Amino acid sequence: MAATGFLTADELNAILPGTLPGLLGIVVDTHEPGRLTSHLDVRPELLAPNGYLHAGTVVTLADTSCGLPTRALLPEGSSGFTTIELKSNHLGTAREGRITAVATNVHAGRTTQVWDAVVTAEATGKTLALFRCTQSVLWPR
Repeated sequence: MAATGFLTADELNAILPGTLPGLLGIVVDTHEPGRLTSHLDVRPELLAPNGYLHAGTVVTLADTSCGLPTRALLPEGSSGFTTIELKSNHLGTAREGRITAVATNVHAGRTTQVWDAVVTAEATGKTLALFRCTQSVLWPR
């Protein structure tokens, strides 16, 4: 897979099986440069022992939703990217239903990209988490 370039939602979904996002059931709904929407259906395996949605599930949805579209905005000649920082504020939780993420690019520079994501409960529209991550652009040595 090339380090840079735009992939459609269908192409992104095709690369998820066999990865953590694939195991969790993350599905990309839309992708345009600088914005991606996705979802996952809450099921018992994604809950914490207390019966509520595990924070790691929410973070993985948000991080995946920011990471997948990063490649479309990479500068020409770069070899890829890696997450160097992420932050998540959890404002609510779920036990069932579908959660969605909307990721938007805040900054796409030569050395870093910054992305925000909002995770919501689809049935209620309630915000579950606010997420921000910084991606380091990698260059060939």
